[in-house]
Amino acid sequence: MPIHRHDQSAAVRALRNAAPYMRLYKGKVFVIKAGGAVFGDVASTTALIEQIAILHHLGIKVVLVHGGGPQLDQMQRSLGIEPRMVKGRRVTDEKSIDVTTMVLNGLINTRILALCRQFDIKAVGLSGVDAGLVRAQRRPPVTVDGEVVDYGFVGDVTSIDGDVLRKQLDAGLMPVVSPLSSDDAGCVLNINADTVAAEIGAALGAEKLILCTGAPGILENLEDPSTLVSYTDLEGLERLQKAGSLADGMLPKATAIETALRGGVRRVHVISYKVADSVLAEVFTNEGTGTLIVADIDALTPAEQNPPGASA
Repeated sequence: MPIHRHDQSAAVRALRNAAPYMRLYKGKVFVIKAGGAVFGDVASTTALIEQIAILHHLGIKVVLVHGGGPQLDQMQRSLGIEPRMVKGRRVTDEKSIDVTTMVLNGLINTRILALCRQFDIKAVGLSGVDAGLVRAQRRPPVTVDGEVVDYGFVGDVTSIDGDVLRKQLDAGLMPVVSPLSSDDAGCVLNINADTVAAEIGAALGAEKLILCTGAPGILENLEDPSTLVSYTDLEGLERLQKAGSLADGMLPKATAIETALRGGVRRVHVISYKVADSVLAEVFTNEGTGTLIVADIDALTPAEQNPPGASA
């Protein structure tokens, strides 16, 4: 009886095209940060973890840092606490810090670890408190647009103990990091997840920091997805910020991107989790799906600067 086979040429061609990237990135460190919106439903969470599993099983050392904004907003409101954001950063008062701990270290971190089992990833859950991974100090009140803002139990990173993560990675484990930490007096502090991911990337000398968000990447016009910036550098990022192209949650991301690149991370990617296979496409193709940011545009290869359909 004849066997009817599907056309395998597309799959073989894709593997051949991806092979150079597999060789290049094997053994390298990727830090992937995913906001809480990714974990709002099972389908998007599964899609992200499946892509991360492929990277992990190809020998790429992945550290996953997660947020939990939407889930935290929902939990706060259910308890009669109205969330407050200032310039994309969360104000965390005394009532909110316990809720934050429950949502980030408990609900989201545990769900991610459980799903990792489905894809045979040996993952371990951590927060910045564990083994002194993230050392932080409480942020003092600051003036924002003429108003003095006390962010409450919010921390600024003072140092990262990269060895805590290296030991996990060298053992074949994938750290899943919640962005909570504490000061030296043991006071629990909430830290922006983009900030934690950037600092971890710098401490590990990561090859890539990948920021998974709901936006398609960085847009020149916030209302027009067709103005996606394919690639830029730190100078370009500053120009975009001055032009008003960065707002709300993208503001702390811009700061995190600069921290990462100045700290030694080679490439930062801002992509949308809503685009199918966006992580894999960003890693294994020149075209990618979102925005690539480097310290200096001259660091990009000609192929990266001129992918099909790109606009600088």
